[in-house]
Amino acid sequence: MAELPQVQLFTDGGCSGNPGPGGWAFILRHPSTDKELERSGGERETTNNRMELTAVVQGLATLKQPAQVELFTDSVYVGKGISEWLPKWKANGWRRKEGTKFVPVKNEDLWRELDVQLARHRVRYTRVAGHSGHPENDRVDVLAVAAYQKYL
Repeated sequence: MAELPQVQLFTDGGCSGNPGPGGWAFILRHPSTDKELERSGGERETTNNRMELTAVVQGLATLKQPAQVELFTDSVYVGKGISEWLPKWKANGWRRKEGTKFVPVKNEDLWRELDVQLARHRVRYTRVAGHSGHPENDRVDVLAVAAYQKYL
């Protein structure tokens, strides 16, 4: 089997208020060529978690072929979702346990989209501390904030 191309995906999402106007952004980098792509977008009324998820989904969906992706994000929600929660949610019909009963997974539409992308790519999650001077994380933060400014 051919070796999958390696890419780095840096993502961020945020809101002014939660819920409130929100923005998402990603940087996709191919280390072998140093080519980079930046994209961002926003919504008038959303949540931080939806924007964090949207950034990852949009970044992965941009890749035209399967890849080995190192995902850099400051979102513990996205990281734990990928590494811990997603398999359980799927096994439980996209429901999660709350106390003694099952309830629908929040942001199920985006988690389902992410699940499709995770099936296409080999993704390794790397947590980055937010606002810690990590250049790419700082850049996607700036892009995400700029994306929701027009809604303020």
